[in-house]
Amino acid sequence: MDWLKDLKIYFKPSISPLYDPDFLPLGLFFHWYERQAESSQEEIGLALERENGLISTWRTKILPLDEKTLPLSISFVKRLVKFLLWQKGAFKIYFYGPEIIYQEIKKQYSPQGERAFDVELMSTVYEQPFSVIKIGKDKLPEERQSPIFLGGHVDGCRLGFDLGASDFKVAALQDGQVVFSEEIPWNPQEEADPAYHYEHLQAGLKKAASKLPEVEAIGGSAAGIYINNQVRIASLFRSVPRDLFDKKVKNLFLDLQRQWDVPLVVINDGEVTALAGYLSLNQPAILGVAMGSSEAGGYIDPSGHLPGWLDELAFAPVDLNPKAALDDWSGDRGVGAMYFSQQAVNKLASQAGFNLPEEMKLPERLKEIQLLTEKDQPAACQIFRDLGTYLGYTAQLYSLFYDYHHLLILGRVTSGRGGELIKEQAEAVLTTDFPQLAERITIHLSDEKSRRVGQAVAAATLPEIKR
Repeated sequence: MDWLKDLKIYFKPSISPLYDPDFLPLGLFFHWYERQAESSQEEIGLALERENGLISTWRTKILPLDEKTLPLSISFVKRLVKFLLWQKGAFKIYFYGPEIIYQEIKKQYSPQGERAFDVELMSTVYEQPFSVIKIGKDKLPEERQSPIFLGGHVDGCRLGFDLGASDFKVAALQDGQVVFSEEIPWNPQEEADPAYHYEHLQAGLKKAASKLPEVEAIGGSAAGIYINNQVRIASLFRSVPRDLFDKKVKNLFLDLQRQWDVPLVVINDGEVTALAGYLSLNQPAILGVAMGSSEAGGYIDPSGHLPGWLDELAFAPVDLNPKAALDDWSGDRGVGAMYFSQQAVNKLASQAGFNLPEEMKLPERLKEIQLLTEKDQPAACQIFRDLGTYLGYTAQLYSLFYDYHHLLILGRVTSGRGGELIKEQAEAVLTTDFPQLAERITIHLSDEKSRRVGQAVAAATLPEIKR
């Protein structure tokens, strides 16, 4: 990416994170590049196909190709495809545009390519082989969406759960009133036996159920990808061998439903974040970002519907810096998981000079930095301001792909004073570099209890009780 050295001056942020000064917001680059290509006659088109023949399309101009612009355009298209893939989801990408760019994308998204992780994961999610296909401009498939509305049901006796990497939350609701909620520590990512996950969740649900006269429905929120209540992929189960995953994990929630014999719905925790915002604000056009062990994203469109996209923003790029932090699971640099999570706090803490014990796990590291923040320790406070800088610039990036007016942030990382610092700094970035966007987008930070257990409560409203 040598071209970056000459071009940084054109899209360098006005505000940089103190402990990550080389952060190069992807949204600034996208905006700058698209302005340069406005008068170009060169164009590319993408159509991403996912389950049930659903199609998401994207068309954009690119710069006329020559020796100087080719690396720039290839980087633009690569990051665009990566973002769209994890926003929308797909097992097949249709592409029209220059052959040389098509070959780069096809090579990158092959089983042996740079994005082999993405290829394998999307193939697993949709149970279809992944492919990139060249087509003519007039052959681009038409957009086909199937928006859905879930949640908001408050009648009856309900259980809700939200599964995180360091703890899971359970809640009991009776006619819309929360009668019980609790955070339960666990360590699922290091457990290879699926029985560990099943038994812990069952115990938590039974404890919550003991506070209700009966259980009529269960709703769940969990990191990962879920289709028809089946687990397709989730970091919570990353230690479970593939054969055991297929036998015991894939249908875990279907097994739970049979056990409880009530309506049960499980969706991605990011979608539940957006639902929580919708229920509390009574406003649509919400993008929810949960900052916990990783980043979770969810979106409710201006019509009040869930589009049914993946919204796996943990794997969507946000930083163009070629030396950005590496996500050890996906093998990619500059993706959301390293900027809006416990991992992000740990990364910045290291740069800030905190020497935390090696045996201290990420949740404990976060707690330590949060305790120091409550005491106004300058370096600890700056870590959360840096997260806010990330968020402000990424809010602009997300606005290129989502039509939203409310940005709701929650999760363990936003607890306490740190969450306020994140919000304040993100607002400062928007006001400084994107004043028009600052007028359109409101950043919301839910109350302390909701930040931590709000997703479990919102999840409880997912199923409809048929009477």
